[in-house]
Amino acid sequence: MKENQEFQEMDNEMNENREDVVVENDNPAAQPDTDASSTEEGNVADNAHLQSEVQRLQALADDYQQRALRTQADFDNFRKRTQKEKEDFAKYASSKLITELLPIIDNFDRAISAAGDIADTDSFAKGVGMIFRQLDGVLKSEGLEPMNAVGQPFNPEFHQAIMQVESDEHEEGIVVEEVQKGYMLKDRVLRPAMVKVSM
Repeated sequence: MKENQEFQEMDNEMNENREDVVVENDNPAAQPDTDASSTEEGNVADNAHLQSEVQRLQALADDYQQRALRTQADFDNFRKRTQKEKEDFAKYASSKLITELLPIIDNFDRAISAAGDIADTDSFAKGVGMIFRQLDGVLKSEGLEPMNAVGQPFNPEFHQAIMQVESDEHEEGIVVEEVQKGYMLKDRVLRPAMVKVSM
């Protein structure tokens, strides 16, 4: 009986120890969780890495935006500058021609001033003829050429018919008289010739 009692006491002690162990293991707050803490540390590291990557990409996007704005501003300035140059060119395109015409205007002015003192009209006419040839030379050097319309078939690209006349000398549709000269500027019609056309 005594042995039985000792055996019973030992069994009770073992059960108490087992309960203590179970109680200790059943309380997760009392035990440090190494898996959870390592996962948390990993998440914090991942967050820090992602935030640094977001900051890097944001800085890159800001840089690209600044470059795009500078490029746009440069383009706007270029467009304005070329527009102004174009306007200036159009405004002063004829300055070379006008500079060449100024001496001719001076000569006409002198001829008109001297016209009252000149008794000999022939010499006056020769002087005016010389001025005209000077003017004609300047205009030809710029590519201006008069058209030769008389005797040519009527062409609406070069001629402006103001009248049709009967003609025994010409076939129908031939320019018989030039009322006002036509001019070509290089390869373009500057002014069509005003003509009379046979019918």
